[in-house]
Amino acid sequence: MPENFKNFIAGEWVAPRTGAYFENRNPADSDDVIGCFPRSGPDDVARAVASAQRGFARWSKTPAPIRGEVLHRVGDLLVQRKEAVARAMTREMGKVLAETRGDVQEGIDTAHYAHTEGRRLFGRTVPSELRDKWAMSFRRPIGVAGLITPFNFPLAIPTWKMFPALLCGNAVIFKPAEDVPHTAHLLVEILLEAGLPPEVVQLVHGEGSVVGKAMVEHPEVPVVSFTGSTETGSVIGATCGRMHKRLSLEMGGKNAMIVMDDADLELALDGVLWGAFGTTGQRCTATSRLVVHERVHDQLVKMLCDRAERLRLGPGLEAKTDVGPLINEDARKKVEYYVGVGREEGAQLLLGGERPTGKGLERGWFYKPTVLAGVRAGMRVEQEEIFGPVLSVIKVGSLDEAVGVNNDVKYGLSSSLYTRDVTAAFRAMGELDTGITYVNAPTIGAEAHLPFGGVKQTGNGHREGGWEVYDFYSETKVIYVDFSGKLQRAQIDTERLATNCTASQWDGDAAHTGCISVRAVDHESLVIVLSTGGSPLDASALSALADVRVVWVRVEREGDAACLAARVLHGDSPDEFRDLVRRWAGARGWSATVASGGPLG
Repeated sequence: MPENFKNFIAGEWVAPRTGAYFENRNPADSDDVIGCFPRSGPDDVARAVASAQRGFARWSKTPAPIRGEVLHRVGDLLVQRKEAVARAMTREMGKVLAETRGDVQEGIDTAHYAHTEGRRLFGRTVPSELRDKWAMSFRRPIGVAGLITPFNFPLAIPTWKMFPALLCGNAVIFKPAEDVPHTAHLLVEILLEAGLPPEVVQLVHGEGSVVGKAMVEHPEVPVVSFTGSTETGSVIGATCGRMHKRLSLEMGGKNAMIVMDDADLELALDGVLWGAFGTTGQRCTATSRLVVHERVHDQLVKMLCDRAERLRLGPGLEAKTDVGPLINEDARKKVEYYVGVGREEGAQLLLGGERPTGKGLERGWFYKPTVLAGVRAGMRVEQEEIFGPVLSVIKVGSLDEAVGVNNDVKYGLSSSLYTRDVTAAFRAMGELDTGITYVNAPTIGAEAHLPFGGVKQTGNGHREGGWEVYDFYSETKVIYVDFSGKLQRAQIDTERLATNCTASQWDGDAAHTGCISVRAVDHESLVIVLSTGGSPLDASALSALADVRVVWVRVEREGDAACLAARVLHGDSPDEFRDLVRRWAGARGWSATVASGGPLG
């Protein structure tokens, strides 16, 4: 009998309130049942939200560096269990071991990056426009974050969402794809072993149309992050917009790899094989379009078919396998449908286009790597996401045409360009309308410490990964502290610029010319600030000299020393003013001379 797995809710492994379960099967061998997982309902989600709120109340008060230490321990545990988790992941979702090891490594990298961010959740302190007033900002946690993740990266993508959310002080509810619940179970076990307080993470298995919907619609889940189809993301976006929730969407892609006539074709061949058929084409960044310059089109297509035909299909746990199965039978039927659409539209089937036969393949969801040539811009196979091992080849006559083909789809996730022309490469970086562009590399290969995401119908402007994701999972709060002891009105009681002149108007020495700004500091006093060499003096610091009516400030270079000469009009310098100027100058490494008299005297 297969094991019945449980949800993790309110600090305990618990059965679903529904009492219902679904089977999780190996896509390379449908007779291999990994386990039975909860088919949860809205009541399970409601209980998870209530627990997560309690977890948030505690976790949000934990200092960010301490939160980072927990995530560092998570990364260390993933290092120790990398091989075991990778093998479990391959059994569950099918991609070859080299790829699932990379999936775990991405989780490790994300954990260790998040650890260091615990000491870098920077705010800002900026000058106020008013006297005796501080202006600053800091970042604070938001609340409960609902995370909905796909099947193709069962560990990496959940960590992209979960680790930054936790580092920022939020609690999380994790709803993994129905096809990969076991990897999610293993990840939560590691989080708990690393010392994450139990109610800070909730794991709720089940269908997206039930569990995901209940989580998105729950009023106490203010943050939602979703990776999946554009169609589902649009529905989630409408709900979150109506409920004023913070939402990050990472959705479809139709990524093009452009190969120009000066490209290294062997390098391009390696790139397109990896980009198109790695993960059996089930990546949002997969190379689904190959855009080739007409001068090298026939040569590269022949090279491609020769190599792709030799790719070995089989279970991902076997060392000789190059391409594993699709995730399930529905995915295979979708691929078959689109191959048929392409042929009906006039594309030429050069390779694949069918289910393979042979020992070890009969019980899995395998499909041969497929190449469609003669594809024209605008065909459905050129426009729509297939999410399988199908590559459409489009011939072009110029870089301009290639860029146009790349951009003329509703998605904008990844693109790549193979060329030896540095001018063309830099031009393409700006003109290719995607969130990511690779030069002389395929459309896949994101790294954990850089932002990940796309434009147009690929996303909604937010990014996973890197430094930007921490802004999504935290709220900026601005603080003003006025210690003047009186009412000060911003934009009304501010200092006004009185006049501008050049240094030559008051000092004939051209070596000291620059810009003088005369600033009114109250009804009687002025501060006159000279800048030289294009670098202004510290005007805010000079405001400390406002006790006198007028201060003339001149900078002179004597070797490496800077000499500050201050002359006070309308009277002699009091001792306290002399000391003030000297302290101010000394703090900047200058010598100060305070004298009486006029500006030239």
